[in-house]
Amino acid sequence: MAGIYIHIPFCKQACFYCDFHFSTSLKKKEDMISALIKEIEIRKDEINNSIIETIYFGGGTPSVLNVDEIKLLIDTVYRNHKVIENPEITLEANPDDLSEEKIIELSKTPINRLSIGIQSFFEKDLKLMNRAHDSSEAKNCLSVATKYFDNISVDLIYGIPDCTNEEWQQNIQTALSFDVPHISSYALTVEPKTALHTLITKGKIKNVDDEKAQEQFNILIEELENSNFVHYETSNFGKQGFFSQNNSSYWLGKPYLGIGPSAHSFDGNQRSWNVRNNSKYINSIAENQLPIERETLSKTDCYNEYIMTGLRTVWGVSFDKIKVDFGEKYIEYLENQSKKYIEQELLVLENRILRTTKKGKFLSDGIASDLFILN
Repeated sequence: MAGIYIHIPFCKQACFYCDFHFSTSLKKKEDMISALIKEIEIRKDEINNSIIETIYFGGGTPSVLNVDEIKLLIDTVYRNHKVIENPEITLEANPDDLSEEKIIELSKTPINRLSIGIQSFFEKDLKLMNRAHDSSEAKNCLSVATKYFDNISVDLIYGIPDCTNEEWQQNIQTALSFDVPHISSYALTVEPKTALHTLITKGKIKNVDDEKAQEQFNILIEELENSNFVHYETSNFGKQGFFSQNNSSYWLGKPYLGIGPSAHSFDGNQRSWNVRNNSKYINSIAENQLPIERETLSKTDCYNEYIMTGLRTVWGVSFDKIKVDFGEKYIEYLENQSKKYIEQELLVLENRILRTTKKGKFLSDGIASDLFILN
């Protein structure tokens, strides 16, 4: 089984914190769609004819596409790949794109999961992040979307400057009031070369507070677990039966094909990524050339990736899998490196599965990096 990710590199406006690849000009949208279609066709045999179980439209803002454009891309996948009977097909969307008319239109397509970028229900937070929607649009969008889609994920951001713990709790409770079955939540991160970084450097916006972010992360865990959500990955919470199949496949090491500029792919041994430039991407595909770079992962690379993804998930890191896939020396190294974190109660080893504790979840990436083997 495998997945297909389609990157739609357009947004109405730039969020201050975002460092993903996108353009706020839609002039090349038609050419881009033609190129995406052609890339799907060119790469149809690349993941060993694996059966496709998930299709994911990410970005950027995929909801800037009209429904016919989305259907055209889905049809192209079906024409060129074997697809399971009921695949998970996700569309990332912003509230300002989801009018009632468009939601109804989308509900009649093969799209069966919406991932809606709410981020906050407070106007001051949305303005600070330069989001294109306002709070009323967010609430109206969810009111309508939940009538037509059962499988909805809401994105929320914590650690926003001047967002109090009480306001953060209100954000969570507002999302829960719409009875959505999945929430993805991320700490506001200051990436280099973003507008947020510039504004903080100039003193126009307060810097993020890591201690407050950790407090709000813990509030998030408590509130969602009390509402019967499973914390199945560091940033993802779902009710039973509503875990993201697309994202779970990444964390479990399944192959996936990334279509579009900046999109990444993985076939089990090799990782590849497309050029991060719309014009170069379109022009290369027009000439039947893939604008792509590839790297073959070493055994150590694969071990490090497994540690990183495993510690972020509820499934943890299996010592038995490490023995089979990598060998006894890797187990010895992991046992030695993980001892101090087990003693600090940041990790726990049970039934030969290494997992982060509740105390260690917020620190999982840092812990994982210390368990890496450096070449």
